[in-house]
Amino acid sequence: MLKNNEFIDKLRSSGLRPTKQRLKLCKVLFNRSTTFHFTINDLKKQISEKLNEKISLATIYNTVHAFKKKGYLKEISINSDKSYFDTNTKIHHHFFDNSTKELIDINDNQVEKIKINTSLPGKKITSVEVLVKVENK
Repeated sequence: MLKNNEFIDKLRSSGLRPTKQRLKLCKVLFNRSTTFHFTINDLKKQISEKLNEKISLATIYNTVHAFKKKGYLKEISINSDKSYFDTNTKIHHHFFDNSTKELIDINDNQVEKIKINTSLPGKKITSVEVLVKVENK
């Protein structure tokens, strides 16, 4: 588990002042043993319900996007108007359950090597991450 000094370092390296609200935000995001997938609104709701804290949506949005820009979080676009964020920034695949709106990691051993047989002129492939959308039968 991370300590306050590590949260302060993350905030400062992301160009943010380490306020009490941002430190609490860091604890929710990074002080956990498993990957955390969330939308900005989910995060605001969790902070409000579990920590009984009021942090403005603008503070949450700006902090999350600063962490994403610095590489501490990964953004996964589900469609043109819905994005999730992931605390696991390594290359990996996801299921998205359309029924529950849950983003679920797919373990590497559950996916065979993906081969792309084409490329874009002047570009090279740096990673391949698959999003598999599922729903109840």
